[in-house]
This record gives sequence, structure tokens and C-alpha cells, in this order.
Amino acid sequence: MFTGLIQALGRVNSLVIQPNATRLVIGTGVWPHRPELGASISVNGACLTVVAVGDGLDATISFDVVAQTLAVTSLGRLRVGDGVNLEHAATPMTFLGGHVVLGHVDGLAEVVEVLREGEWRVRVRLPESLSRFAVERGSITLDGVSLTIARVEVAAVASTAMGDIIDVCLIPETLARTTLAAREVGDVINLEVDYLAKLVARQLEWMQSRVATRD
Repeated sequence: MFTGLIQALGRVNSLVIQPNATRLVIGTGVWPHRPELGASISVNGACLTVVAVGDGLDATISFDVVAQTLAVTSLGRLRVGDGVNLEHAATPMTFLGGHVVLGHVDGLAEVVEVLREGEWRVRVRLPESLSRFAVERGSITLDGVSLTIARVEVAAVASTAMGDIIDVCLIPETLARTTLAAREVGDVINLEVDYLAKLVARQLEWMQSRVATRD
């Protein structure tokens, strides 16, 4: 489990295609955290397992990313030199300053507008299947960053591809500590909707199915 509060900015050092996975090596810079092998790290919101740790001046953390993960997340679009958001797994002593983030990417969102004048605001389009989980002042995770939805613009026409557009406001601290400041129109980013919203929706679906069965 994670909190969506980014602890470090990493950089992709290398991507090596192997028989069963792609070895992703991230340079961690001055991040003091040195995980054990097998530990979980959120990389742009996707929970990955540490397979190697390099120390020294060029500290690195390596992960083996399988084809399925590359296909359903934005990790498959990474290139050498790209920045990534990093967070280690929460512990019982962690302050939950963001919200509960599982690191299980639900889908990909597309940046449709970036407003950099005055209040910095990013607008992203959700997949239609995930739009129902977005509510104003609710929580959402974009590229691993816990954010509050400022506004929801409901799609004019229901479509399997074009969902609602949400606005999120970015404070200077978020811009300085995450990759979101570099996002441009057309970028595709990882999306995880609020776990509690999914849980409530699932319970309602179950209750409705029970009622329908009785009828």
C-alpha cells in the first residue's frame, strides 16, 4: 500500500529486454531509501518488485516488468532519461497524508489541457469505464500522485473510448516534487481511482444483483 505522496524523482537509466520481462533500471539520485530485494516500490503509480539495488554515487533500483504491465500502464512508453515518481510502500508508522493507493493501475488517462497561468491546472480524460468513480473533491491517483478532483466535466456522448474530463489543481510543492510539471497535452499517464469508490460501487452492484435474482 502507498499514500500517493511522492518521495523522490528518479530517472530511467536503462531498459533491457530479457526473455520473460524488461529490466527497468532507475537512478534514484539523492533518495536515501535503500530497499531490500523483494520490496515494493511505486513507479509512476505502478507497484513493482525490487530485483536489484546498486549503491555508490549512481544509486539505482532495478525491476523486472512483464509484458502485461508494460501493456496496461504507461511504463511501456518510458524511454531512457525519462523522469519517474517514486514512493516506497507505507508502513504502520506512515502518516497517511494522501489517500490509500494500492499501486494497481486501473487504466490510462490522457492529458487534454494544461493551464499554467495563475492557478496551475491539468485536465485529463478518463476511460469511459472508470468515469463513474470520479467525483468532485474526491481522491484520484495520477502517475502515483494523490490528487483531489476539482471539477468533473461529464462527457457529452457516452462512448466506450471517451470518458469524463477531470480537473486537478497542482500546488507548487507538487510541481517541484513530481513529474506532473512536465506533462503536456497528449501525454498518457497512469490512473488509479479511489479504492473506496470501487468498493462502494461493487457492493451496490452486488446488492442490485441480489434484488434482481429475488424478483
